[in-house]
Amino acid sequence: MVAVFPTARLRTSPFHEATIAEGMTSATIYNRMIMPTTYGDPEAEYWRLIEGVSQWDVGVERQVQLKGPDAGRLAQILTLRDLSNCKPGQGKYAPLCNHRATVINDPILLKHADDLYWFSIADSDIWLWANAVIAERGLNVEVSEPDVSPMALQGPKAEAVVASVMGDWVRDLKYFWFRDAEVEGIPVTVQRSGWSKQGGFEIYLRDGRHGTRLWNIFKEAGRPHGIGPGAPTSAERTESGLLSVGGDTDADTNPFEVRLEKYVNLDVPDDTLGIAALRQIAREGPRRHQLGLILEGDVPAPLGFTHEDILLRGAKAGVMTNCVWSLRMKANIGYALISLEAQAGDAVVIMRPSGMTAGTLVELPFL
Repeated sequence: MVAVFPTARLRTSPFHEATIAEGMTSATIYNRMIMPTTYGDPEAEYWRLIEGVSQWDVGVERQVQLKGPDAGRLAQILTLRDLSNCKPGQGKYAPLCNHRATVINDPILLKHADDLYWFSIADSDIWLWANAVIAERGLNVEVSEPDVSPMALQGPKAEAVVASVMGDWVRDLKYFWFRDAEVEGIPVTVQRSGWSKQGGFEIYLRDGRHGTRLWNIFKEAGRPHGIGPGAPTSAERTESGLLSVGGDTDADTNPFEVRLEKYVNLDVPDDTLGIAALRQIAREGPRRHQLGLILEGDVPAPLGFTHEDILLRGAKAGVMTNCVWSLRMKANIGYALISLEAQAGDAVVIMRPSGMTAGTLVELPFL
């Protein structure tokens, strides 16, 4: 087994010691941090998410904080969502693009005040990006990384667990809305969100000294509901059609190619990054789209470290960007980033390390 060599280039989250105690057996690197991927029983972790409540260390979802008189303007420059009516306490899924309209991140934006925003980011350096924009545009705003680390409670029983700790007010939170609170003196921000379609909350710890204590408070509250550890790496995300930017995208992927068109407002200000290129793509139409794949075979065969070519009528038409074994569908399933020539229902061939594998294109989500 290969171990991660400790170095100051990598960081652990405030929940790391708790995840070790829970029996974490594998992890990946995300935003230069260690993110748990399994605790040794992926099937049990999957069903816990589907049927009960799962507790995740997602402290790797770092916050890019914008603070200052121009914070709102910078937030709008960075994202394709129209923020003009965004209220304090409201969050939004807010994809970011570069000048060529390539998706570079898909954070959740949290508006705390007119002069204070967080981007809860996926895996790329948005601090560097935002600071470059500030210098380019001459904005009066400070970009920083606050001491904030999310923990997720996901699954159909997550609301009951969070309400037992925080109070019934959490039941009234709309999706992506949030509220600051305390748990036994520990400062947190509670948001209805999470990288699954099973429902849940993210608890943003705002003092990293209390990671293990916060973890254990929710763990104890979840015992009557069968809580256990998990991670945002199960087949559920693929079954549910959730996008992983950087995994399901490449250096040329624009939002229209990966089902993000409803999160693009073409009438945002002209200085929004990537909007000119996106308006052109909207006029001309994208060249690729994202579909689901159901592969033949009855043995789990997950994707490795690279995308795999997809052949349509003998010619390369796209790539398979992820592949997992679905316990509910009893099949290997994945995503295709593929030419518009290919449509749901088409038979394709995937060039896998084990050889050519037949598959069928389908619409997303699977379930």
